[in-house]
Amino acid sequence: MHSGNSWRVVLTENWQRGGFGLYVHWPFCAAKCPYCDFNSHVVPAVDQTRWARALASEVRRAAEETPGRVLSSIFFGGGTPSLMLPETVAVVLDAARQGWVWANDIEITLEANPSSVEAERFRGIAEAGVNRVSLGVQSLRDADLRRLGRLHDVAEAKTAIRVARETFQRVSFDLIYARQDQTLEDWRTELTEALSMGVDHLSLYQLTIEQGTAFGDRFNAGRLRGLPGEDLSADMYELTQELCGAPGLPAYEISNHARPGAESRHNLIYWRYGDWVGIGPGAHGRVTHAHQRRANEGWKQPAKWIEAAEAGTGDRQVSVIDPQNMAGEYLMMGLRIPEGIDLGVLHGWDPQIAPESAIRELEGLGLVWKTETALGVTPEGRLVLNSIVKALLP
Repeated sequence: MHSGNSWRVVLTENWQRGGFGLYVHWPFCAAKCPYCDFNSHVVPAVDQTRWARALASEVRRAAEETPGRVLSSIFFGGGTPSLMLPETVAVVLDAARQGWVWANDIEITLEANPSSVEAERFRGIAEAGVNRVSLGVQSLRDADLRRLGRLHDVAEAKTAIRVARETFQRVSFDLIYARQDQTLEDWRTELTEALSMGVDHLSLYQLTIEQGTAFGDRFNAGRLRGLPGEDLSADMYELTQELCGAPGLPAYEISNHARPGAESRHNLIYWRYGDWVGIGPGAHGRVTHAHQRRANEGWKQPAKWIEAAEAGTGDRQVSVIDPQNMAGEYLMMGLRIPEGIDLGVLHGWDPQIAPESAIRELEGLGLVWKTETALGVTPEGRLVLNSIVKALLP
């Protein structure tokens, strides 16, 4: 039997089990990409000093609420964080350094676009303390970059990758596949080229059409032609696993591949359902203290967020997550990684979730595996993860 408060025991030091990180959202971009549904805004000018001050004050406030923790990761996401001045990055990192004890091997990642302007800024960003960069390359084909609304070309992307590898300890870049008119052989050639560039981490996403984006509008109007069908998309996914696995960059999450030891520590905090502070416009966080897991969400509009942050808090809302919802979130996040989830933690939060009968049925279909303490998804199961999650939710 589970006592009414057994889930509190599971929660006590959640950040020690899953890790503790800081996410900082920089909401500004040079242009809005047609497939993007992130909180990003194109503005003529940004008062970097004011933004640095506001972000740093929010970091200090969060640190006061989470004393005694070891910070293992900081991630600057966006938007386009490489548009931040190195001085802005340094001010935010100084606040984080004063606020928490840092892990000896802390990972500090910044998302960057591969345009030449931003590549010139890499050295300053590295001197500010960033040790890992994630480049939004998206394609190694000029025609597709134009279709995707990107401002860089392939030559700039290759230069940015080279400069990044000379400047940062660790480098990752993103590619989007299952693009318009792309064949399986096209993707084989492009991914093989990407793997020859010597980075230790690749994020490889299938193009998804999100409602509320320019691509979503075009798709609804029947003007987004040449998208692959489900079978071709599945073949592209299988090919991705095969090509990345061979040279030693296996998938450690559905869309992410890395050499062992080069996994994104920050993303692992999300997937292991650790704790992370979310700061900046529209940023989300999950922080456990005083036997409660709290979700925070920042004001989305940059102007509204910065005014609110200067007045005391950039949070639009903070809510307590109940144990059933924690279990659901942990299930959805944790099944994305090969190690799977801890059934003791899961059932400590909600004994009804992932019942033995559902697990047995999925095991019989070869979609999940189970040990005495853990549950995970097989390589075949990854293709139908959403259906697996549905089957396990009460």
